[in-house]
Amino acid sequence: MSQGASGNLLLLLLAGLLLALGPSPGCSIHVYTPREVYGTVGSHVTLSCSFWSSEWISEDISITWHFQAESSRDSISIFHYAKGQPYIDDVGTFKERMEWVGNPRRKDGSIVIYNLDYTDNGTFTCDVKNPP
Repeated sequence: MSQGASGNLLLLLLAGLLLALGPSPGCSIHVYTPREVYGTVGSHVTLSCSFWSSEWISEDISITWHFQAESSRDSISIFHYAKGQPYIDDVGTFKERMEWVGNPRRKDGSIVIYNLDYTDNGTFTCDVKNPP
């Protein structure tokens, strides 16, 4: 990644909109994330993920964050929320730099990444499933 004018800008790209389909189109979840998020090396950034569903929020709701590095074709799971518990993957560069700040009851699946590095540049994807 080339350095910008300040030499410290880090661009984090988020997947714009994911749609997690339920059993029928009438039972879908709409997931919203900002298209781009910027942060500086060494600082922290909140990766916002909000969702809307016409159905009640199930106890079985799950939220998964994936990361695809700018130079990679592969995506890795970095965070998972299920059964009321957050699980930060214990491998990879994010394992000790991430915090769950979401609240599914408020339709929020956001995370914070601390101590940003140039290697964090890439696409982050929030996937929400609300099984009936």
